[in-house]
Amino acid sequence: MTTLGRNAVAAATLHSAFDGDVLLPEDPGYDEARTVFNGAVDHRPGIIAQCTSPDDVAHAVVAARDMGLEISVRGGGHGVAGKAVTEGGLMVDLSRMNEVTVDPGARTARFGGGAVMKDLDGAAEAFGLATTGGRASTTGLGGFVLGGGSGWLERKFGLACDNLLSVELVTAEGRFIEASEKRHPELFWALHGGGGNFGVATAMTLRLHELPAFTAALFLWPEENGREILGAYRDFLAHAPDEVGGGFVFVTGPPEEFVPPQLQGQRCAAVAVMYAGPESAAAEVVAPFVDLEPEGKMVAQLPYSIAQTLFDDPPGMRNYWSADYLASFPDEAADAFVDCLAGKPLLSQHVMFPGGGAVARNTDGWPVPWRGAPYVVHPFGIWEDPAEDTSAREWVRNVRTTMRPWSTGDVYLNFIGDEGADRVLAGYGEENYRRLAAVKTAYDPGNLFHLNHNIKPNT
Repeated sequence: MTTLGRNAVAAATLHSAFDGDVLLPEDPGYDEARTVFNGAVDHRPGIIAQCTSPDDVAHAVVAARDMGLEISVRGGGHGVAGKAVTEGGLMVDLSRMNEVTVDPGARTARFGGGAVMKDLDGAAEAFGLATTGGRASTTGLGGFVLGGGSGWLERKFGLACDNLLSVELVTAEGRFIEASEKRHPELFWALHGGGGNFGVATAMTLRLHELPAFTAALFLWPEENGREILGAYRDFLAHAPDEVGGGFVFVTGPPEEFVPPQLQGQRCAAVAVMYAGPESAAAEVVAPFVDLEPEGKMVAQLPYSIAQTLFDDPPGMRNYWSADYLASFPDEAADAFVDCLAGKPLLSQHVMFPGGGAVARNTDGWPVPWRGAPYVVHPFGIWEDPAEDTSAREWVRNVRTTMRPWSTGDVYLNFIGDEGADRVLAGYGEENYRRLAAVKTAYDPGNLFHLNHNIKPNT
């Protein structure tokens, strides 16, 4: 049977037992449904199953498996590699399953597999609660948490996966299971960084924390001040409290009121301090940067949900990212970081994020070997013109090459695209990978869920 024929049979099967919508390439809404965050990804699924319940998910998984169709899973569609969209197969679209339920007494939130960061942030904030989220409000929660979950609040509250209490999953067999400390504990361990390798996460529950106030500060200087500011930021981190998140970044000056005209549209050196506390306390913490006389300055106490939108990138841009965790950041590394500006596309971001705090102190043994590194360099390639594809991606690769002398060899897989099996291994560590492969073999021996940073089952 041809792929077209298999798609037709699978679509007919779904229509008979499906509460959501089944879209084929000729249907209205198909192109919108297949679009993901990375504008460089242009894949065309044979079928899009827009699920509204775990039963829908199970029907879609079984139909794809039985007809031999490649399956992809779309939560938020934010993954830079575009693995949420299969070419020609069946895409399980969870975006309608975005409900969030907060239990303020237990300080927990349960959310559907299609929820994005702003869904959780808004629901939790109504009760003065929050947990570590991604650095953009449009990031899909499922992929974010299952990949480990690094964000502004991690130094205070740990990684998102450190706050994971349970995962509701549809397996490759179409079974419903719940993984937690007491149920399927080995699978639960694997879901703390192992991504979507083991099934479709239809819902998760996270621990929440009190966050009565949040302050965002952003300081900008001309690009030529970058090396001085980077050194000051590195020194600042040595004594920064756990409440401090943020990073140093070379970025294009945004058209905002706090940015002077001479910096708007120009490459700037910037320091972001995202502080888990009130502005009165944050002002004392960020005083060293005020003393460096930034030309652009913004310090404001604001809802965490709003702070999460400050670095949202416009949809449709072409993206290519990578990352390397560093064991140290001496002057030579700082010099090299600044030298990496050569060839950077204007809209791209050249970032150094801090580690430490609760992330480094956690000893639960999840498969995230990068958590002890004090720094991560994250070249964040963003551009518009397809003619720049080669040069933009080459810039990202050159940053990795330049910073390699200080690298730990580990990588947070949510920060990168498809960089091959060696990088997947680096994301988990060899010992963790062997243990993850055993879990994969138990729950997905046929590797049905392979459009991800793939862990291959044992053969």
